[in-house]
Amino acid sequence: MTALTDTRVRALRLPRPDWRLMLPAGWLLVVFTAALTVDWLPVPTPTTMDFMAPESLPSAQHWLGTDQDGRDLFSRVAHGARVSLTVGFLAPLVGLFFGTLLGLLSAWYGGVARTAILVTLDAILAFPGLVLAMALTAILGASVGSVTLALGVLTIPSFARISRARALPLIQREFVLAAKTAGAGDTWILLREVLPNMVMTLVTYTLTIVSVMIVIEGALSFLGVGVPPPAPSWGGMISEGRSALERAPHISLIPAAAMFFTVLSLNVLGDRLRRTAEAREGGLS
Repeated sequence: MTALTDTRVRALRLPRPDWRLMLPAGWLLVVFTAALTVDWLPVPTPTTMDFMAPESLPSAQHWLGTDQDGRDLFSRVAHGARVSLTVGFLAPLVGLFFGTLLGLLSAWYGGVARTAILVTLDAILAFPGLVLAMALTAILGASVGSVTLALGVLTIPSFARISRARALPLIQREFVLAAKTAGAGDTWILLREVLPNMVMTLVTYTLTIVSVMIVIEGALSFLGVGVPPPAPSWGGMISEGRSALERAPHISLIPAAAMFFTVLSLNVLGDRLRRTAEAREGGLS
């Protein structure tokens, strides 16, 4: 009776929390919450200057201190998170849509269509990514939308290669051959038979690309070709704080830390999701 009771107690126990996942998930929750609610928090706007407290350290009035112009760093970091998260999550969606489409088409069709798609992708890959992003941003104009579109173009070849590599073995599977035998069209087979079996791979890769896009957006803003001021961005804040590194290093270190922990958290979660997807696929094979 005692052994049965112990077994029931162990069955009712909740699983132990995985701090390796809770910590990055908690950090991302803090960043998203700050970005969404900063306008309702008792902090100055990101462009308000406190001429009495330039380069001040964190205090009750300015939670993360101020920059050289007396602007509140917490407000600017939170508003900068909006830019980084918007670009980071929307740019991969551009590559996900067009890259997956091109990858599926190049895997399914041969001849001129496949050659044209692969040559186009190789042409995009021939340009250094950061240089191409700078060129596209200069042509389209500096704004959140143009930066998002420029970075989205950069991700198309990567998504196309991933989707093509994943689709090629799936096309040879029995369920695809059965659909062909039943008279299903190419569009039906690609969208209903092949694509659903690629979703988990594409999702895990998208999460990884999000972190890369945040870093590249920061690099563009650092170089002065990203989101133009006065809109705050993490890369722009790091660049603006360079002149005060000796006097007030927190001006650059705080946005740099926000970017570092955000990218690290996304990579940790993406890696865990990837391993989970691989284990699930291994169990089904």
